[in-house]
Amino acid sequence: MELFDNLALGFGVAFTFQNLMYAFIGCLLGTLIGVLPGVGPVATIAMLLPATYALPPVAALIMLAGIYYGAQYGGSTTAILVNLPGEASSVVTMIDGYQMARRGRAGPALAAAGLGSFFAGCVGTLILAAFAGPLTEVAFKFGPAEYFSLMVLGLIGAVVLASGSLIKAVGMIVLGLLMGLIGTDVNSGVARFSFDIPELTDGVGFIVIAMGVFGYGEIISNLSKPEEDREVFTAKVTGLMPTAQDLKNMVPAVLRGTTLGSALGILPGGGALLAAFAAYTIEKKTKLSPGEVPFGQGNIRGVAAPESANNAASQTSFIPLLTLGIPPNAVMALMVGAMTIHNIQPGPQVMTSNPELFWGLIASMWIGNAMLIILNLPLIGIWIKLLSVPYRWLFPAIVLFCAIGVYSTNNNSFDIWMVAMFGVIGYGFIKLGMEPAPLLLGFILGPMMEENLRRAMLLSRGDWSVFVTRPLSAGLLAAALLLLIIVALPSIKSKRQEAFVED
Repeated sequence: MELFDNLALGFGVAFTFQNLMYAFIGCLLGTLIGVLPGVGPVATIAMLLPATYALPPVAALIMLAGIYYGAQYGGSTTAILVNLPGEASSVVTMIDGYQMARRGRAGPALAAAGLGSFFAGCVGTLILAAFAGPLTEVAFKFGPAEYFSLMVLGLIGAVVLASGSLIKAVGMIVLGLLMGLIGTDVNSGVARFSFDIPELTDGVGFIVIAMGVFGYGEIISNLSKPEEDREVFTAKVTGLMPTAQDLKNMVPAVLRGTTLGSALGILPGGGALLAAFAAYTIEKKTKLSPGEVPFGQGNIRGVAAPESANNAASQTSFIPLLTLGIPPNAVMALMVGAMTIHNIQPGPQVMTSNPELFWGLIASMWIGNAMLIILNLPLIGIWIKLLSVPYRWLFPAIVLFCAIGVYSTNNNSFDIWMVAMFGVIGYGFIKLGMEPAPLLLGFILGPMMEENLRRAMLLSRGDWSVFVTRPLSAGLLAAALLLLIIVALPSIKSKRQEAFVED
């Protein structure tokens, strides 16, 4: 009964005119920018984060959550119509979605993505609501040693589940941890690694890194491609509803994708990308029914499963953020930044000290998912027109918007130069095949790890054994070690590399 009382409180908060309006604005902006090729949820939230400064905390987080799943959804539109993934987890949607569009079945492909996303989003939110309470109770048993061990597990999970080379992922994590050390030491008040630059004594701004590496880095990468690589598919979308046979094939795929995405979203470093790849791999291994189109040639299951998985994962990835204060992926790291800006400490105390915010955010996710269906299916024609705008007109507007957003956070022109520098660095990461998401996780978790390590050492009077004598901490470190051993096994290593290869 307590769950229903909490949800009633949440819907009471979410159904106010102000919060409904910000949920709508978030979904609209997320879809609008998510539709643009190469600008995924991380870059979208990073660009729009300054816009939430003046808002009340509840409205700000509701809007950012709307931007997140709006951008997640918008990416599938680009993947199906233009054969360009709007964001990373849409890479697998592109394989069969674009082939369906070429066969004149863009409508059913978009509808499959929309309906699968809506169902998975609702299930993911229900899981979040059901498990948030019990997990928060567990979180209250965590001390500094347990939090440190949990963050070690989170970083190792991010390395293991990052696509591409393990060595590169480790390098990005370490770089993020080192960048988190720049600034003033909390204990001694001494400036560290600031190179006598006054602006660096407060550390490198989180928004500066996120916007530079993800926003500007992607823009430079897109500009480096020849114009013909951004050819727009302009066929008219007709007949939105899938046929009865399509629905028969879709339903099991949506259920499998939702189940898998809900589980993988909670894992540190997992999230939407891994869920989409895993769901598509499972569908390919599932036997084709008689007369069904082969995968890679326009199979509707190849659209429905990954889209369901990535939306379910995007909802359940809020669980470790809201209950433990640990961001499981780059987008949740941005949400930690947003909560900190609004003086909210992410973690178990959010549910007890600010239940309106906690349950209002959860309730708004249901409303947001419904808004996405209403917004996207009738407005597909507008999204197609937006895609036909030449990139040479779009990118200056994005660059200008980012620059204004960064400047408005501290009214400091130094931040604009820093974003430009990180944009070039981000482009370098793309060219070297280094995924920047672990860098963001390392940067967010680094100062938190240092703080908890120091606190644990202080409480134990310098005794390092505190991390292995406390059962919960020892268990988390053992899980981290086991994860490293498993991923180092040659058979697992080759399977991991196969999972992230695009067909």
